[in-house]
Amino acid sequence: MGKRIKPKIIIGSWVFLGVIGILFITLGLSSFMYNLVMTNSHTNFKMFFTITGILLVLISVKISIRSIINAVKNNKPNGNIGKEELNKMIYKDRMLSKGPKIVAIGGGTGLSILLRGLKEYTSNITAIVTVADDGGGSGILREDLGMLPPGDIRSCILALANTEPTMEKILQYRFKEGSLKGQNFGNLFIAAMNEIYGSFELAIKETSNVLAVTGKVLPMTLDDVTLYAVLENGDIVAGESNIPLKNKEALSKIDRIYMKPEITYPLAEAVEAVKEADIIVLGPGSLYTSVIPNLLVNDMSDYICESNATKVYIPNVMTQPGETDNYTVFDHVEAILKHSCQDLLDYVIVNVEKIPEETLEKYKEDGSKPVILTEEDEKKLKKLNIKIIKDNLIEVKKDYIRHDSLKASEIIFNLSKENKDKKAYF
Repeated sequence: MGKRIKPKIIIGSWVFLGVIGILFITLGLSSFMYNLVMTNSHTNFKMFFTITGILLVLISVKISIRSIINAVKNNKPNGNIGKEELNKMIYKDRMLSKGPKIVAIGGGTGLSILLRGLKEYTSNITAIVTVADDGGGSGILREDLGMLPPGDIRSCILALANTEPTMEKILQYRFKEGSLKGQNFGNLFIAAMNEIYGSFELAIKETSNVLAVTGKVLPMTLDDVTLYAVLENGDIVAGESNIPLKNKEALSKIDRIYMKPEITYPLAEAVEAVKEADIIVLGPGSLYTSVIPNLLVNDMSDYICESNATKVYIPNVMTQPGETDNYTVFDHVEAILKHSCQDLLDYVIVNVEKIPEETLEKYKEDGSKPVILTEEDEKKLKKLNIKIIKDNLIEVKKDYIRHDSLKASEIIFNLSKENKDKKAYF
């Protein structure tokens, strides 16, 4: 059956349900039709048909209205909506709602890019985002207003939002002059919501509602945390924004990271999402300042390890100066396991696409180079029973190298589907 017919079938199912309801009402109220169908006339049967018919009609109308509202809300069409377009919107909304439950963990640009692809495959997305940021506009708001940093969360909300391009441009706008220079309007919007509702958690939920977000965006914790890095030379660096700078100056490597306060708590919603997930994705994003901090929240790595979900890690395409200099794929994986548990990961998704030399020149100047998968890496990962998925995963836009969000999301979706089929079989 072709895809073009499926949306019509969905609309038709509501109409059919309503027609059945009307027929039941007619059988209950019309003596002529009732005697025609039933040989023994009983009031109880008439009441049954009438009440059942009314319920079916009400259900039909309710489902129809709810589906139309959800489809319009999630797709934000411009101008008038034709019948065919509405059918397609409703069909897409229905199909996405049946997609796998995906928990994406991380922060920064990497996670937000992946989320833009994931929302094309499922609406059952929970993004758990780091709140250890203390630099830039987020750091200023954190210090001035005593709120959690909104920057990474803002990026993830906008990635999952179903809003007009103009609204996204407004929320991404960064002031260039005056006392607000360098500050992002979206961050200020979340700060205002935080003041209005008196709760960062509620501010994020209401912002998500305003922007018709697909799925949920949750902070990793509501505690005000500071990130620390212990370098191999013994130095300790405080503050997320300082870690890559100080480490680069020290010409050392990061041994481990930790947070203060040492006891922090994840959100109940985040824990529930991890327990119910079909697949849990770590990254892409800064290894020590975006991905691993989420694993340091009390018991979170245990919840992930104990979950029946398939666990996947997507390392960055390029190394980050002062953080992952000269790291290979296995170095990334080893750091994650060191801060969690040895059997945390089932798969690692690796880019093997060759990056054009002219694009790499800019990155080489900054000391960044491609994250490669060596033969030794493959042997070590195999010993840990971590499967490797290799593919061409890069996308270059305006000389910036990023993951191809749709390609990576397709792999995750297919992986979730395959593992769900295996579980169903066994």
